[in-house]
Amino acid sequence: MRVGLQIPSFTVPGGPEAIAPAFGRIARDADQAGLHSLWVMDHFFQITGVGASEEPMLEGYSALAYAAALTERVTLGTLVTGVTYRHPGILVKTVTTLDVLSGGRAWLGIGAAWNDEESRGLGIPFPSTAERFERLEETLRIAHQMWQGDESPFEGEHYTLERPLNSPPTVRRPRPPILVGGGGEKKTLRFVAKYADACNLFGGEEMTHKLDVLREHCEREGRDYDEIEKTALALAREPISVDEAVDTIGRLAEYGADHVIFSQGTGVDLASTLGEALPQTEKIVPAGR
Repeated sequence: MRVGLQIPSFTVPGGPEAIAPAFGRIARDADQAGLHSLWVMDHFFQITGVGASEEPMLEGYSALAYAAALTERVTLGTLVTGVTYRHPGILVKTVTTLDVLSGGRAWLGIGAAWNDEESRGLGIPFPSTAERFERLEETLRIAHQMWQGDESPFEGEHYTLERPLNSPPTVRRPRPPILVGGGGEKKTLRFVAKYADACNLFGGEEMTHKLDVLREHCEREGRDYDEIEKTALALAREPISVDEAVDTIGRLAEYGADHVIFSQGTGVDLASTLGEALPQTEKIVPAGR
């Protein structure tokens, strides 16, 4: 079992000048605790369910680059980037830069985008759901092409890249892992089967059904289902004990997760607790394995 930590909130006592040291401490603690992954949301406004829109929110890749400089082992990614936020060529270049500067620890976490409030607020185009999924598939194709070193022109319905050059290449070989977030059964999970190395689902009983659907898509795509990492998000809005962390990881493993990412609430510090839980999770085997 792999265990990760998501930091969804940057509201800390002391105002903006206190954000960097607080975030840096969490990143270092996660790294030193032996956690596998560290994630931030890729949003520009705080999202409903975590806080008010006006609460502090850092730009995701700048935050991860800062964390990369403070850590040595933990992998780094957004959970997840909305496809409409950045041009695909720039997004691949950004993730490549993170990968190079972190020594091969970057993820590309991506989804179809959903937060129209921040898009309207900042003037980011927010097309229809159908078009966003079309753009997501083209972006995934572009990522594969650029990370293969293929500089031939890309001609899509929404994006045209005359020369998708990506230099330097990534440190991670053959490329950074791609995680597609969301549980949509017709498109999202099909994209996971066709293009991704990992999925991300909310942890719960429904996860078993979603993974059955993913398995069916893998069969149609000729993809080995076991190649895909199944990540599950576990919300921890209040402090939890080591035993509670182990129980949560075990429960999500029963649903099929092999990588549990805890999203910590404002003011909650989970890194050390999760680190203490790691020895007890080593023998947990996900369902279906």
